[in-house]
Parts: sequence; C-alpha cells; structure tokens
Amino acid sequence: MVKELWEQVQNGQEERQNLSKIRQVIKDNGERRKLSALVEGKEDVLIGLLQSDDAKTRKNAALLMGDLRNPPFLAQLWKAYQEEDQRFVKSSYLSAMENFDYREYLDALKARLAELKDETVTEENQKHVMEELRKLSFLILHIEGVSVHRFTGWNEAYDVFLITNRNFRELTRDELTALEPSAKTKLLGAGVMARVANLNWIREIRTYQELLFVVRGMESSEMEPEQIAKTIADSPLLAFLAKSHEGKAPYYFRLELKSKMDLGQKSVFLKKVSARIEALSDRKLVNTTENYEFELRLIENKLGKCNIMIKLFTLKDMRFTYRRDVIPTSIRPVNAALTAALAREYMKEDAQVLDPFCGVGTMLIERHKAVRANTSYGIDILEEAVLKARENAEAAKQVIHFVNRDFFEFTHDYRFDEVITDMPFKMGRLTDDDVRGIYERFFQKLPELLNDGAVLILYTHNHEDVAKLTFRTSFSILKDYEVSQKEGTHVMILRYAEK
Repeated sequence: MVKELWEQVQNGQEERQNLSKIRQVIKDNGERRKLSALVEGKEDVLIGLLQSDDAKTRKNAALLMGDLRNPPFLAQLWKAYQEEDQRFVKSSYLSAMENFDYREYLDALKARLAELKDETVTEENQKHVMEELRKLSFLILHIEGVSVHRFTGWNEAYDVFLITNRNFRELTRDELTALEPSAKTKLLGAGVMARVANLNWIREIRTYQELLFVVRGMESSEMEPEQIAKTIADSPLLAFLAKSHEGKAPYYFRLELKSKMDLGQKSVFLKKVSARIEALSDRKLVNTTENYEFELRLIENKLGKCNIMIKLFTLKDMRFTYRRDVIPTSIRPVNAALTAALAREYMKEDAQVLDPFCGVGTMLIERHKAVRANTSYGIDILEEAVLKARENAEAAKQVIHFVNRDFFEFTHDYRFDEVITDMPFKMGRLTDDDVRGIYERFFQKLPELLNDGAVLILYTHNHEDVAKLTFRTSFSILKDYEVSQKEGTHVMILRYAEK
C-alpha cells in the first residue's frame, strides 16, 4: 500500500491526504524501511513539498521527513521552519527535527526561543505560540538537559499530605507526632494532612506511601484548564520552590491528572493547563516530559472541583533504597514496613527470627528496623530471590542468613522466637488448592521450628484459611488487621503454644 501512495504523491495526486496516509501506514505496519527505499534518489519530491502553497501539505511533508530520519532532510527542515509564515505549521518542523542530530542548530534554537518569549501573545495566536515554545524548549533540554535545583529546605515549615493506608491513618499520624510534637494534624480519607516545622522526620516514618505538599492559596480550583492554571500562577508556588531549593527559576514540572476522564480527554485537558501555566508564569514554570523537578498533581474531587498538590522529585525518598533488586512477587516495602509497625508490640528485642518465604528479604529487613532482632534466617526455594535478598541485606547493613531451600525441607539446630513472612498467594500457575495445601503443610511444619510462645506475623491473602487452620493447630489469633479490602490482604498475628 505504501508504494501506491508514494507513487500518487510523486504524481501530484492528493498530496496532503496521501502524505498523511503514508505516515499512518508506516506507523501501523512498520514500513519505514520500505518507504526509505522507495524515497531514495527521489528526496527532492518531499523537499519540494515544503514549498507547497497548501500549508497542511507542508506540515505533513515535514512530519514524514522526520519519520524517515534521512540526515540530508535536516537542513531543509530548518530552512523551511525559518521561512514558514503559518503559525500552526511551524511547530511541525520542530517535531520533525527531534529525530535528527540537530546540535549544530542549538544556538539558533535558543535565539528563537528568546525571541518568541518577547513576542506579544494574543488570544488568536496563543495556542500556536505556546506549542512552538514547548517544542523549542524540548529540543534544547533534550540536548542540554535540565539544570536540576538542589533541595535545601529541610528546616522550613510546610503543609504536607502523607498518603497512607486508609485503614491505618492514625498509626502514621501517631508516628509523626511522636517525632514532631508541634505538628498540627488532620485525618483525611486518603491520609494525614499536617503543618510541620521541618522535614527532618521523613526518613524515620516508614508507613506513609507518598509525601505531597500543599501550597496555601493553591489548594483547589474549578475543574477548568484556564482557572487551574490561573490558580497555580497566582499562588505562592514560586516562593515555595525558591525557599526549598538552591537556584533560580525556571523550574520544570510535569502534570498528573486523577480523574474519570478517558485518556484522550486527559491529554487535551493537560495540554491546555500546561500551556497556560507556562504563559501566565512568564515561563518561570516550564512543562517537560523528561528531567522534571516536580509534579503538579490535579485530583478531581467528589464535588467536581480540582484539588492541587505537589510532589517534589528533588526530595528523594531514601527509606527503601536498600531494595536494589526485586522479583515479581515481592511485597511492596511500605506494606512490609506497615506489617512490622502493626506487629511491633508483639516483637521482642534479640529474638531469633525466621522468614520461611523470604523472597528478596524485605520483611526481615523491615522487621529489624522496627525492633532489633538477633539472628535472622530467610528461606526461599528460588535461587534468584535468595541472591537478591543477600544484596538487599548488605545494602541495608544487616546480617541475615539466607538459605536457598524448600522451607518444608528446612531443619535447624535451635528453635525460633518469631516468624514473619509474606505468605504465598494465588498467582501464575499457583491455584487456590495449591495455596491451601501450602498453608496446611506450613502449620504442620512450624511446631518443630518454634519455641513455646513464639509469635507468627503473617502478611496474607488467605486470612480465612489461616482462621480455619488455627482451630486444628496449636496456634491462636491475637490480631487480624485488614490491610486492603480490594486486594484481600491482612496482617495476622498468632501465638504458638506447645500442647
């Protein structure tokens, strides 16, 4: 099909439409190489179309030249870009240039960006001017990168929102107020809102999922692009960024929209918002798809309005950096930390601890961070998991003995005071019956490895099976916490008593 379409273009037949169809065909069918072979020796046909009287033909020709990535096209695209007098076409030349090594034009791109910044933006030309600005910025940043600002605001006061497990917001709040007694907190549906005097506590609290910032005066807006952008541009956001970072504007951001809109609607909505933020902030706030420094998170609430929060990527979450490697079944580290926090009162210092299904070691590492253990053993049948667990424990600066073995064949010279583990669950080839069988064998095996009074801390997807099995074993349930109704996960704490 691409051959026939290219022949029609050469013959001057419906050039605009056929150029567009060719682009779609090579995108859908991966026929770029075939088209390149057809165009070879006839490059002047496309170059000539950059001079077409029809603006959309020029646009489609430029974009197709970008798709083909033939180096001689670059100079022709730049020349056509400089000569183009139709606003809506100019950014297409820049889009095409993304596919080439355009470094020789970097200074000229910067000069054009500076020129465009000084141009008067009217309601009529706003859309196309902002699109050209974005393309110019992207091309420059793609070569030079973003000069990332360094976060320095550890001792500043902030309004923060800690996203937590919805069932255990109070736990995170209590951890915060213990470390930061002056914090003023409020429980909300998804977590804890707090006014804090500094951020020196953030690495000590392991149970929050995400840290967001709230800028007063920018908390909410009508769910409309212009109003959102105006709310952000008129807020103290730039002052917030300046007080918490070394260096001056511009600052580089991305947008994230939490809404019931479909993907197409979201894309259009966010393009409008980002363009207006750049314009209203005089490009002190610049939208970029890579090397961004912060995220503006837009959340459509139940009233149809937009809540606005900030996530700083300049403020690294260092709590779980020990976890260098994972496997597909690995527990999320924040869930392992939550498990340890919920079970803390049942743990004892210097306990002998066992994880029968240790995976990459996250449970044992988080258990030791909650309450100092003595000797810890992790068992896993998967060699890959054990190797990764050893690396993670070393990164966490913990001594844990990891054994590559089937737990049901594991023996040991002394007994353990505690078991903490993320229990196997239905996944891949593992069926419900397989999992039940593992649970039955697990409770049969454990008594030979446990001291009287030992504690079991289980992160499980099968809490009903655990409850049934305790009636037929020497275990009793002390606590049963629902972690996620959607995922069916619980933290269950049991006590073993010898008969």
